[in-house]
Amino acid sequence: MVKVETRIEKQAAGATEQTPDIKGKIVSCIWYMEKQGYAKETIRTTNGALRILQQRGANLLDTDSVKEVIMKQKWSDNRRKNVINSYNLFLKVNGMHWEKPKCKITRKIPFIPTEQEIDALIASCNKKLATFLQLLKETAMRCGEAKRLKWTDVDLERRIIILNEPEKNSNPRIWNTSHKLTAMLNALPKTSPKIFGEGPISSLKSSLQLARRRLAENLQNPRLLQIHFHTFRHWKATIEYHRTKDPLHVAALLEYKKLENILIYVQLDQKLFKDIDDNFTCRVAHNIGEAIELIETGFEYITGEYNDGGKLFRKCK
Repeated sequence: MVKVETRIEKQAAGATEQTPDIKGKIVSCIWYMEKQGYAKETIRTTNGALRILQQRGANLLDTDSVKEVIMKQKWSDNRRKNVINSYNLFLKVNGMHWEKPKCKITRKIPFIPTEQEIDALIASCNKKLATFLQLLKETAMRCGEAKRLKWTDVDLERRIIILNEPEKNSNPRIWNTSHKLTAMLNALPKTSPKIFGEGPISSLKSSLQLARRRLAENLQNPRLLQIHFHTFRHWKATIEYHRTKDPLHVAALLEYKKLENILIYVQLDQKLFKDIDDNFTCRVAHNIGEAIELIETGFEYITGEYNDGGKLFRKCK
């Protein structure tokens, strides 16, 4: 271990000597990704991972050096996997090979706060962050998708938001917004083409950390410290499954291509709402064809247009 640490220290000290050659190879990797049509977020993540490895003292041309640096980091399994995959692509583009380290991802049960906790957190935030969180709550957008929204994507008069730049090769999506979210959007200054400004997402994350810490102390509720941007996506998916018992609807909401990814929300619904007596089975129709099919199988129409553009039907169990 002492030898490994000494080696990494020497690599870090000599990083400036490696930079010109390695910089060119990183540029080649990014250029390859752009030509191959990789998503912008994937390109950004890959570029960031390679830069981080270099900053931590890794020589990107020495696979053993990279493995040693990765081994020393206290990263989550997901972060470690992303860095490994980014470096693997870097090697592929530059005609190099390595024995890829193993990284097993253990899927955990996500934390689902109550709606009261979510609303309390939103109410405690500044105007921009509160609007951002309300948007995540209503749409289940990924935070990166929400951050890149432009004012031209919003029709405040008809209360519509359109996502034309989704992440992870998802399809574009459209939502009807609540009167509350519409009013919050209307109150934001329009000083930038983007709704939430040109700054990095990290500034919003820092604001969230401060807000939840302050609220957790004031309410003496440490559960609030577990709320992250992605928590809103998990919360929305769990609530939608509970309301509809329709995995296809939840899969469409989250843009999941595999239904097996929805099973976690089925489990959460069974445990979080086990003491609630549901007398109805609910389904969501997103077009006339789906509505006709539901009516023909005994469902009745019970609501006006739903937040995601669908209409809610139910029938007795």
